[in-house]
Amino acid sequence: MTQRMNYALQSPELFKKLSDLSMAVKGSTIEQKIQGLVEIRASQINGCAFCLDMHVKEAKLRGESELRLYHVAVWRESNLFIPRERAALAWTEAVTKLPEGGIPDELYERVRGQFSEKEISDLTFAIMTINAWNRAAIAFKSVPGSADKLYGLDKAGLN
Repeated sequence: MTQRMNYALQSPELFKKLSDLSMAVKGSTIEQKIQGLVEIRASQINGCAFCLDMHVKEAKLRGESELRLYHVAVWRESNLFIPRERAALAWTEAVTKLPEGGIPDELYERVRGQFSEKEISDLTFAIMTINAWNRAAIAFKSVPGSADKLYGLDKAGLN
């Protein structure tokens, strides 16, 4: 696959704003482990190879187990995720797919059982942010692994 263009070079001010949002999300109330699961699951749903590649490597570097990484796609059938993570994954799927008729109240209440209102808001911003990155990477055919050295992801041992 050949990248269509380097959107960071074409729109540096906008790229920086989205990067700043990403950094703000990283410092939010949502723990890094859950943020990683959110990034992986949204990237799977959207079919974003670049982001999936990046976030799996980041999670591995943070100590996430390979088995849990394999199970993200089938989290409903897996016993490897705690209720808080399951709620975050369900919310990620709903916010990413935006079902016709909106997100059901039952799901919102289930998520509220695991997260405070502030955390739900922060979680939603995390989901919105990864969806924005997915759309840019897919639109411009960002090449998976092409930023590994830049971000130190080559140390993940997942080449």
